Amino acid sequence: MKTSSASFVASAVRVSQYPPDMLFEIAFAGRSNVGKSSLINRLLNRKKLVKTSSTPGRTQCINFFLVNDSFHFVDLPGYGYAKVPANVQKKWGPMVEQYLKGRRLLKSVIVIIDIRRTPSKEDVQLLSWLHQYDMPALVVLTKSDKLSKTKQHQQANKIARELALPADQLTIFSARSGQGKEPLWKRIEPFLH
Repeated sequence: MKTSSASFVASAVRVSQYPPDMLFEIAFAGRSNVGKSSLINRLLNRKKLVKTSSTPGRTQCINFFLVNDSFHFVDLPGYGYAKVPANVQKKWGPMVEQYLKGRRLLKSVIVIIDIRRTPSKEDVQLLSWLHQYDMPALVVLTKSDKLSKTKQHQQANKIARELALPADQLTIFSARSGQGKEPLWKRIEPFLH
């Protein structure tokens, strides 16, 4: 897909701060420091639209981005090992769940997993939760540039087995090289019509 425009719309911690529920939305979820922001920037051909950080847990709000004046990408806070205060971490789960349950035009959630790791308990729980609510999930394996092509496919097959998914349903992605960008857009586009 050609990205003609992309802009930040809002950061929200509660429903009243969300943009009006009038455009299709694609949400991005994953562990802290898995590369969500870098993936979104690469998809949109922007270097710094979504702030990136090497510090886990930097995204603490739900961030909305308007793409091509026609749909939203939504960057959800990371879960897992973020070094943030416990009281902030406790708010994340309910905040994200409220978003996922309440957005009428949320069409799919991109679940992001570092290809070098095995799926965490939280990854499995999120995918199970999305399945329970009939929310389509697309699994993307990031940071593929850190592995050889052979190792990428070995890891993808291993992760697919652990998630009980066919390996061809996982997209191998590198924000650095752009690997997987076009295949991922092909998977996202049907949800935008």
